[in-house]
Amino acid sequence: MSSASVVLRKFGPMVYLPTVLFSLGEGAVIPLIPIVASRMGADIALAALIAAALVVGQLCGNLPAGWAVSRIGERYTMVIAGVVAIVAGIAMVFAASPGVLAASVFLLGFCAAAFGLARHAFMTTRVPIEFRARALSLLGGSFRLGVFIGPFVAAGLLQLFGSETAAFWFFLGCLVVMVALVLFGPDPEKTIPVAAPALLAEDSGEAVSGSIPTIERAGVLRTMWLQRAVLGRLGIAAASLSAVRSARQVLLPLWGVSLGLDASTIALVVGVSGAIDFALFYASGQVMDRFGRLWAAMPAMVLMGAGFLALSFTHDLDAAVLWFGMFAAVLGVGNGLSSGILLTLGADVAPKTEPAAFLGSWRTLTDAGGAIAPLLISAIVAVASLPVAAAVMGVLGVAGAAGFLRWIPMFVPLEKKSGDDPRG
Repeated sequence: MSSASVVLRKFGPMVYLPTVLFSLGEGAVIPLIPIVASRMGADIALAALIAAALVVGQLCGNLPAGWAVSRIGERYTMVIAGVVAIVAGIAMVFAASPGVLAASVFLLGFCAAAFGLARHAFMTTRVPIEFRARALSLLGGSFRLGVFIGPFVAAGLLQLFGSETAAFWFFLGCLVVMVALVLFGPDPEKTIPVAAPALLAEDSGEAVSGSIPTIERAGVLRTMWLQRAVLGRLGIAAASLSAVRSARQVLLPLWGVSLGLDASTIALVVGVSGAIDFALFYASGQVMDRFGRLWAAMPAMVLMGAGFLALSFTHDLDAAVLWFGMFAAVLGVGNGLSSGILLTLGADVAPKTEPAAFLGSWRTLTDAGGAIAPLLISAIVAVASLPVAAAVMGVLGVAGAAGFLRWIPMFVPLEKKSGDDPRG
């Protein structure tokens, strides 16, 4: 495999395409979950809680997924996650109460965590390190593509059939195709060799005397303890990036509402920001592979942190709407430049022989950051104001940038092509 294009084509049918299918179906049903919950009699608070069950499921699913991948492999973890997600989708179609719907959404989030970790672990061990950031940025872009297009598919199905059930059946169809592709397609675990250096003795061709050395599995909890230094430092910085990303999705619509804008204008501003974000996903990988991880992480965090800080001072200005649109675009650029960073950094610092258990802890940290941000914003708005919430998110972004500046050089050396373990 001599070029990035060759490597990426090898992963297309069995990694990127299943990702698009899963995220496309998920993106079609996620916006409809609160609507379906409301029609079942749930009030606004309960409907929001049911929608949040997806994130809770992802948080709860990361560590078990790390255990599953390390025991049964990436391919079968993806298949099992897909089959269980089909069960969850069927339960969502036929759910007769908010409780059943919430349980189904939680199960879907659990499966999404397992599916995502399996892909992440697979690419961590099989992508050559010189192409790693581009490959993982493309993986993140594949997910963003599905989530970006999914709501439009759902809107079209609602127009055609007049019922949210059509979107859920579409999701089930995507899952069935995805499971069939992973299960019956060529096994990438056999066709694509492991790229990360394994800590095994080189075969000398001579007879072996004594016992054959084996690699002891550390397990999820022991791995968390052994890797506590990187998780407690670089992992916290990564969680701050996830929090700032999540804050963008919450703060921008709320900011538009607070300015008195109508729904179509808010949707246009948020849509343009999302389009800029999506357009830059591969550029982030190119920057990381060519110049180093810090050259993508720092501009992304500085742009988003400074964008939120500057936005917090514009709420009562005469040109508040113009500033809103401009800083929404700035946040879109920052978020786009961060595409694939969390996946790439996790792959960089994961143990080479058994990355899945570590990645479960890494993804739990980053998912927790994304889950906490909306709760933090809600609490700040309740006791202070929306501009104060934006300012706090800006400070968090700047602090995260400082964390990356301090910890990336320590745990992810710039000489990536050496293949050495950054932790010695």
